Amino acid sequence: MDRGLVILLHGVGSNGANMAALGRALAPALPSFVFESPDAPGGSGPRREWFSVIGVTEVNRPERVVAARPGFDAVIANLIEQHGFSNAVDRVVLLGFSQGSIMALDALASGRGPVGAVVAFSGRLASPAPLVPATGAPLLLIHGGADPVMPSSESVRAAELLTAAGVHARTSIEPGLGHQVSNTGLAEAARFLNEVLS
Repeated sequence: MDRGLVILLHGVGSNGANMAALGRALAPALPSFVFESPDAPGGSGPRREWFSVIGVTEVNRPERVVAARPGFDAVIANLIEQHGFSNAVDRVVLLGFSQGSIMALDALASGRGPVGAVVAFSGRLASPAPLVPATGAPLLLIHGGADPVMPSSESVRAAELLTAAGVHARTSIEPGLGHQVSNTGLAEAARFLNEVLS
């Protein structure tokens, strides 16, 4: 089976329509893949969120991630079933940006996401211990070196922790880039996915 499904996960205050542009940019390099960019269940109107960031701290962020799991899992499971990948989850990719990356990394780190690969742009690992990852899914973390919202050290730390837990993780820090996804990063993600899912 060379088909695949890429689920694009947006950041806080954004929505699926905004992430759809990344899918359109990746599509030529992944011609046999279907792209979906769902709205997170939280938030209102065009400003969606996987979990609230009002009053969020380093201490309470993990519990917010855990509380967001049922809604997140329902969205992902629905898309996997809808596209006929229930028996081919190794062809499913979670690709997140910012808060979407937090949720994608949590699915991997908690072992709930038996997917083919994870790509996390500008993210951080906010999952509570212990980490019990689905170690068969390779991970690519891409981060801007000048990110003022979420420091690139968060991706470095996530890679270290998940590698120690058995995940095959790669990290790419793009010098001078802020809290965004660049064409360079998208091209790197496409190369990674073609390599690990070939």
